Formats: sequence, structure tokens, C-alpha cells
Amino acid sequence: MTNRSYAIIGTGALGGFYGARLQQAGLDVHFLLRSDYDYVKQHGLVIESPEGDFTLPQVNAYNDVNQMPKCDVVVLALKTTKNHLLSELLPHFAQNNSIFLILQNGLGIETKVAEIVGDRQVMGGLCFVCSNKVGPGNIHHLDYGTITIGEYFAQYQTGQITDSLNKIAADFELAGIPIIMTEDLLLARWKKLVWNIPYNGLSVVLDARTDRLMANPDTRILVEELMREVVAGAKSCDRIIPDSFIHNMLDYTDKMKPYRTSMKLDYDEKRSLEVEAIFGTPLRIAQEAGINLPKIGMLYRQLKFLDMR
Repeated sequence: MTNRSYAIIGTGALGGFYGARLQQAGLDVHFLLRSDYDYVKQHGLVIESPEGDFTLPQVNAYNDVNQMPKCDVVVLALKTTKNHLLSELLPHFAQNNSIFLILQNGLGIETKVAEIVGDRQVMGGLCFVCSNKVGPGNIHHLDYGTITIGEYFAQYQTGQITDSLNKIAADFELAGIPIIMTEDLLLARWKKLVWNIPYNGLSVVLDARTDRLMANPDTRILVEELMREVVAGAKSCDRIIPDSFIHNMLDYTDKMKPYRTSMKLDYDEKRSLEVEAIFGTPLRIAQEAGINLPKIGMLYRQLKFLDMR
């Protein structure tokens, strides 16, 4: 059994699900919460999943990061709309040579975290999972769950599978979470955007779940056209995504249970949308390389309008 300790920064649909699975497997896990703190402190966490429901009646819950132990691995699972808080949250753990694993959407986040924590190890994780928070301390996992993880090297250079990466992957796999390790974190992030950009964006603008987007021939064409623009954006960073990957994403989504995306949930609950991390930053990176992504650009402007409203 591993003796590594984990801090979960952001105990929502993602952090709550993965953190609970780690604790269920016997690991030492500590959860930072905001609105759910009192409830979870008293009642714990409930996970509903097709892989088996379970309850953790007691968890290590905190509402103040400075009260948390300085854990070996810090899992950042906040929405990127809360990243203005990172300079307050992360230095507490940087004092202990913690490893930082970022389970967030979008591009460029590892660079910002590395600026805050200095020469500590920073890793990125791309989660392919359908999971929603349905109540205080209650996470509903619908489908999938694989995480692709890779270590961050300066300017997103390709690197290697380090010993630390192997150990963290082993912890997650012990908890029943499938892990894919990558030497190219930037390529993995662009691949995640192949799904995130069309489905998150269109689900908000068109008020539709994934099944409706796939069932309609016009929106299905639009999904694929957006995916191909993401591939063009990746190529502007010298990252090549093959056509087969697009077909795989379409196939996965066809087989997926009807899903209201995380951005659609945020919009319906009148929370800020992750527009900049998922749309704005990739768009600007491609434009700086001389590549125009017109459909993504239109979706970005529409989402900014809806987010402000």
C-alpha cells in the first residue's frame, strides 16, 4: 500500500469523484471544500456510479487551505474560473516539495502553476469522464473515467515518463481509475479540446445534450467541423492529431449515455463559464501562429455574450 498523501483542491464533480475513489482504495486523502464544507464534514461523500455506489461517512474535510497537511500530491480540480485563487492556495503545499497534478480543462494552465510553485514537479491530467455534482457531497458518475497524465516541462517540451508519474499512476489504478501516461502533455491537451470545444460550446449555445447533438445530421456535421479546426490549432503548435482520433471521439460520444456537459451545467446554474481556458487561449495560440479558426472564433464570441448575460 502506498504511503503517499493527496490533497484535493476543489471537491466537485471531478475532484469529489476521483478523491473519493482514492480514499476508498485506502489512500490518505484530504479535501478542500467551500459551500459543502459543513455538510461533508458531518455526513461525508456519496458516490453514485454504474461501477458501484459507495459512501465515505468520514472524510478529511477543510474549508481553509492553511489547515490542511502538506500532502505529497496536490490534485487541482477547481474550475479554471477560480484560478485567480491559485496564488493563495498553492504556496502552502509548495513549501513541502509537493507534486502538483492539474485536472483542469484548457491550455496553458501548467505554465501558470509552475510560475507559482517554482521548481516543484507539475503534471497535467486530462479526464475523459461523465460526472456531475447533484447535491451537497453527492457526486453522480455516469460513464467513463480514464485520465491521461503527463509531466509538464518548460514550454511544453516533450519529456519522459518519470518515476513520480509512474507512482501516481499506480495509485490511481489501485483506485480503479484507468490511466494513460503520455510523454507529450501539450498534444494530450489539444486532444482533449477535440471533444471539449464542440460539445461544451454547442451544448450551451444550442441548449442540447450530447445525444441530441449527435442525433441531428446538421449539428453532427458542425461537431466534426469544429473538431477539425481543433486539429488545425494543434498543428499550429507542431502537434499532429490523426483523423482516426476524430472518428474515435465521435464513436465514444455516440455510445455515451445522454450527457449534459459541465459547461451546460454551469450555464444552467448561472455560474461563470470556462470560456477563456477552453476557447480563448487555444484560439489566441493558433492566431499567433497565423492560423484562423473561424467556427471556434464564432463559438467563443457567442459564449462570451452568454456568459456576460
